[in-house]
Amino acid sequence: MQQLLMIEDDARLAGMVAEYLTQNGFGVDHAQDAQSGLSKLRTPGVDLVILDLMLPDMDGLQVCQRIRALPGALGQVAVLMLTAKGDPMDRIIGLEIGADDYLPKPFEPRELLARIKAILRRQHTAQDSATTPVMQFGALEIDRDARRVSVKGQECELTSYQYDLLVALAERAGRVLTREQIMEAVRGRELEAFDRSIDVHMGRIRAAIEADPKAPQRILTVRGVGYVFARHQD
Repeated sequence: MQQLLMIEDDARLAGMVAEYLTQNGFGVDHAQDAQSGLSKLRTPGVDLVILDLMLPDMDGLQVCQRIRALPGALGQVAVLMLTAKGDPMDRIIGLEIGADDYLPKPFEPRELLARIKAILRRQHTAQDSATTPVMQFGALEIDRDARRVSVKGQECELTSYQYDLLVALAERAGRVLTREQIMEAVRGRELEAFDRSIDVHMGRIRAAIEADPKAPQRILTVRGVGYVFARHQD
């Protein structure tokens, strides 16, 4: 049984949603505020978080950032945001900082269920691709056994370090990573925040894999945060 955690201060809504999702085969836990929700997440076992944007003790966007900062698999748990706000910027910001999907209130329980199932399917597919030798993103192919990168069959020239950076991003496709997180994934240690060489390397990787490096579609910059490798590419 897949386990869901709902972080929602509206106890009545949470109860109704939990009952419906339980009837459809999920285990559901509930936290009424951000701090208790984050505490529940610090132990493994949660497959997806249903996160309200308006919480009494912390903004939901901040909660999503804290989830993504958790170590290892804990920080990669799927996140579906719920909000009563209609501002499209909330959706954009939520997705940029690592939410997997976004559903405005009021919503139909069947739509929530469908979105949860879709997110978990995508996550399962991504986990499977992370264990296979060849990763495919549209015309971009990364062969980890051969340490070879190609676009439309044409091999891309990358240094060994740039290849490692690209793989670190691709294995975390859809997840916004800071420069420090990317470099730590490659070098295995934290680097000082002032080390900006990552930007130079990203520019060279883009020159190798992007159709137009000035308007990248594969490696996207999230201003003030870092980079995200697009899940869906041409």
